[in-house]
Amino acid sequence: MRTSSSRRGRRAAIAAVAVVVTGTTLLTGCGSDDDGGDAQGGGKITLRVGTFGSFGYDNKTGAKLYAEYEKAHPNIKIEETNVSDGQKYWDTLKLRLGQNNGLADIQAVEVGYIAEATGETMADKWVDLSKEGGSDIGAFLDWKVKQATTASGSVIGLGTDIGPMAVCYNKELFAKAKLPTEREAVAKLWAGDWAKFIEAGNTYKKNAPAGTAFHDSASGLFNAVISSDPVQYANASGKLDWENSPGVKKAWETAVAASKGGLTAKLRQFDEKGTWNAAFKNSKFATVACPSWMTGIIKDQAGPANQGKWDIAAPPVAGNWGGAFLAVPKSGKHTKEAAELAAWLTAPEQHAKVFAVNGNIPSSKDTLTSSAVQDAKLPYFGETPVGKIFSSAAAGITPAVISRWDGQVKTFLTDNGILDIEQRGTDPAKAWENVKKLVDDKIDQ
Repeated sequence: MRTSSSRRGRRAAIAAVAVVVTGTTLLTGCGSDDDGGDAQGGGKITLRVGTFGSFGYDNKTGAKLYAEYEKAHPNIKIEETNVSDGQKYWDTLKLRLGQNNGLADIQAVEVGYIAEATGETMADKWVDLSKEGGSDIGAFLDWKVKQATTASGSVIGLGTDIGPMAVCYNKELFAKAKLPTEREAVAKLWAGDWAKFIEAGNTYKKNAPAGTAFHDSASGLFNAVISSDPVQYANASGKLDWENSPGVKKAWETAVAASKGGLTAKLRQFDEKGTWNAAFKNSKFATVACPSWMTGIIKDQAGPANQGKWDIAAPPVAGNWGGAFLAVPKSGKHTKEAAELAAWLTAPEQHAKVFAVNGNIPSSKDTLTSSAVQDAKLPYFGETPVGKIFSSAAAGITPAVISRWDGQVKTFLTDNGILDIEQRGTDPAKAWENVKKLVDDKIDQ
C-alpha cells in the first residue's frame, strides 16, 4: 500500500468503508475505548485499526479479513479508520505518539516514514513484534524486515505490501490516439528510459482525444521515477542529501518536462475533493504510474463502466513505490490482542487473499512465488497476467537507503514544488528554491 506523500505516498485511495476525517480526528483513539473487556476474560473488546489508502482488509470492497477474524474470535470487534492524505495521517500519528494517547490499537506506517518510526525518538513507542503476536518474521522479505528494525533489534512493523511498479494505461484512449494497445508493444514505447515515456506522451498529444491528457499528474510521475532509482533522498550512510541526489534530479527533470510539455491532466493525486478520482471515471488521462496497489484504486474509481478498458505494461525502469507496515503502539489498552491481529493480517495466507481482491503485492517471500500470485488475474483487468507482471517487477527491486525525512521531503517536492509548476505556472528554478526553503525551515537534522 499504499504512497504516500505516497500517499502513498502509497496509496491513498479512500476505502469504501473508511471514515474520512481531518485534523485531530485523523486517528481513532484507544483512549475512547470503553469496552473494558479482554480476550481471556471473555468480554467483548474493540480493536481499532488506523490506516491510509486501500489496504484491502475491509468487509465491503476488500478481502473481508476483518469479518473472517471476528468470526474466529467472537469476543473481538474490529473498527478501521482510514484517511486519504498520508502526510496528514503521519503528522497526527507523530503528535499522538508524543502524547502516548489517542492512538489506534494498530497503526499503519508508510515506508517513507518507517526510518523515522524506528529512529531514536520513536523506537520505544512500539511493541516489538518479533516477540509479541506470534508473527513469523522469517516469512517476510529480508529487506522489508530490515526497514522496520530499530538499532536495538526490535521489529516495530510487520510488512503489508510492497509497491513494484508498472504503467497502467487506458486502451481505448491509446487506440484513439493511434498508439499501440497490446501491452508488450506499449512497454516497448518507453523500455529502459523515462525520457522515452515523455516521447510517448508527445506522440499521444498529437492525436489526443479532446479533453484528455497523456498522464494524470506530474507529481505522480516524479514519485514513479524516483522510485526506480537506487539513490533517492538519502546518501549511502542514511543521511538526508536530497539536493545532491541523482534520483531526485532525474525525477524532478522528468516531471517538469511532462508539466511544461502539457502532457499531464494537472491533477493532485489523492486529493480530498475527489477530483483525481473523478478523472478515472471520466477517462481524462491515458496513463498512470502504477505500483501494484494502484490497481485497486483504478478498479474502485474508474468503476464498472470502465472495466476492461485498462491494461498494465512494464515500466521504463523497475522500481518500488510505496508499501507499508502494521505497528502496535505500546500505549494501547489491548497490545497483546492487537499484536496477534497484526500478525494474522500480515501472514502469507492473508497476503494472498488481499492480492486476489485488491492487487497489493505481498511482502512475504513464499507468497510472492506462489501460484496464487504468479497465476493471478484481476477481473477488472480481464486476462492481464497481473501476478506475473508485478512479481517480475518485484524481482528487479533494489531497495534504496531511507532517511527519517524521506516522506516529508517528498511531500515538499511534489505538493509544494512540482504541483506549483503544474497548476500555477511557477518557474521550476523558483519552485526548487521554495522547496529548499521549506526543508531548511521545517527539518532540523
